[in-house]
Amino acid sequence: MNLEMQWMTLLWMLISGSVLGAVFDGIRIVEGRYRFPKWSIHVLDLLYWIWAALYVFRTLYHSNHGELRFYVFLGLFAGVLIYFWLLSVPAGRFVVMLLKIVDKVYLTIVRLVKILVIGPLKFVFKAARLLLGFLWVMLLFILRMLHPLWKLLRFFLVPLARRLKLPAAWQWTARKVSAIRNRWFRKQ
Repeated sequence: MNLEMQWMTLLWMLISGSVLGAVFDGIRIVEGRYRFPKWSIHVLDLLYWIWAALYVFRTLYHSNHGELRFYVFLGLFAGVLIYFWLLSVPAGRFVVMLLKIVDKVYLTIVRLVKILVIGPLKFVFKAARLLLGFLWVMLLFILRMLHPLWKLLRFFLVPLARRLKLPAAWQWTARKVSAIRNRWFRKQ
């Protein structure tokens, strides 16, 4: 490996160390802002380290075909230090600003869903309930209006039904209808 490739590898490792620091800082800020459960923080840390290892070795493979030397670790460490000394505060503020924007967009989407979807659904539900209640009251009103007509019809048909021998199924149906009618039109 020539000297130019070594310097390029060192530069790429400096950049990789800074990227690792930025991602770690971003995860730390997100964890602090949203207060994840403890078990999920461990899972996020594990996922971060898996990603970091894959990222560094991919960068190393593309910069010098995967040769691992001392200056690779030195470059990573120096990149992380440079990031935390120079860029951590501005990057943290940038991440906080992005999180505020994401929160505002989320709240706007929630409000839009409430206004455009949930509100009309509530209105339709209340209107349907009101309409069904009105139809039920009208049905009861009509049935109560027909009650005297039913008594008159019964006055003429009961003697006739007593003289005729009705089949057993019709007698059972007549008893059921009579029970329902008595329950609906019972005098109170």
